[in-house]
Amino acid sequence: MTNNDILKKLRVALMLRDDQIVEILELVDFRISKSELGAFFRAEDHPNYMECGDQVLRNFLNGLVIHLRGTKENPKNPTDVLAKHKAEIPKRETSKERPEFKASPKDSEKYRGDKSPSKSGSAAGKPKKKSFPKGNGKPVVVEKVVFKNGNKKKS
Repeated sequence: MTNNDILKKLRVALMLRDDQIVEILELVDFRISKSELGAFFRAEDHPNYMECGDQVLRNFLNGLVIHLRGTKENPKNPTDVLAKHKAEIPKRETSKERPEFKASPKDSEKYRGDKSPSKSGSAAGKPKKKSFPKGNGKPVVVEKVVFKNGNKKKS
């Protein structure tokens, strides 16, 4: 794993935004801009990709310790800090509340699949009831066949 991979995985695992990472690096007096930080998170084949050096990762890890645990004089509970990060993330709306993203065919009559478009408007949405033969309630799939197996009957 490269330093870039470690930095990416820590950002995702701890739910950190770029501005929070910049603040963490400033805790250990390491200045970096958001654009420089964004270059670490790009794909390797991107023209603005930049290798994350050992010094940047070391300072980030040291700043992360201070950010999560606090200092000796002012200790913090790491779970409280992580819960605070989680609370800052805006909640996404579910797809049930956002009907504009539901897929629907342009012409519901045309794409029904069961029959050709119906001409009556009242029966358009009601499927026809299937009729089964009386008896066990299942349709007959195969007819009963008498096999002769090549034997001639004596008459």
